[in-house]
Amino acid sequence: MGASKLKLLLATNNLGKARELAVLLEGVPFIITTSKEEDIVLDVEETGATLEENAAIKAEAFAKASGLMALADDSGLEVNALGGEPGVMSARYAGPESSDEDRVRYLLSKLEDIEWGMRGARFRSVIAVAQPKGLLDLFEGTCEGVIALSPKGAGGFGYDPVFYVPSLGKLMAELTMEEKNIISHRGSAARKAVEYLKSAVVNGQHEPS
Repeated sequence: MGASKLKLLLATNNLGKARELAVLLEGVPFIITTSKEEDIVLDVEETGATLEENAAIKAEAFAKASGLMALADDSGLEVNALGGEPGVMSARYAGPESSDEDRVRYLLSKLEDIEWGMRGARFRSVIAVAQPKGLLDLFEGTCEGVIALSPKGAGGFGYDPVFYVPSLGKLMAELTMEEKNIISHRGSAARKAVEYLKSAVVNGQHEPS
């Protein structure tokens, strides 16, 4: 099988994240595929204490289950006034069954008495790439911002409606996909992963296992 026919599985069940990753990974010498397309039902327990550990856990689990190279992202919001919370718990901050709206509401309640100048935060993303035989590499990206006083915007997902990007004067949820991809934490990490994958194929490191 030639390198142009190799598949790269997006190791996520989050459709919003899968769509975003697929756009960010345009140009890789792989066919991008999803767990839905591969008919894989896998609920990976994120037991890691860091974003790096969780990204690796997901990538390795999906790679092993599918027999394909897999790419996973674990992202978190780190708020300075909350000592770095929610961090690795970002997706479960308001409880395991909470919605995006629940998490945003809970975050804002914890920052209710915090003035604008103290609401600095960052999104941080770690992308892991794995083969069925194990982890290959990790890539990190960050985006600095401020937690807004109230949500706004219909785009994105997660905490995007309350993450204000000073350099653009907009909330993350108000950005177009193109604008978001340029400045986002996931976009930064993905660009590093794309260069790695291109180089690895050229060097013959990613032939099928």
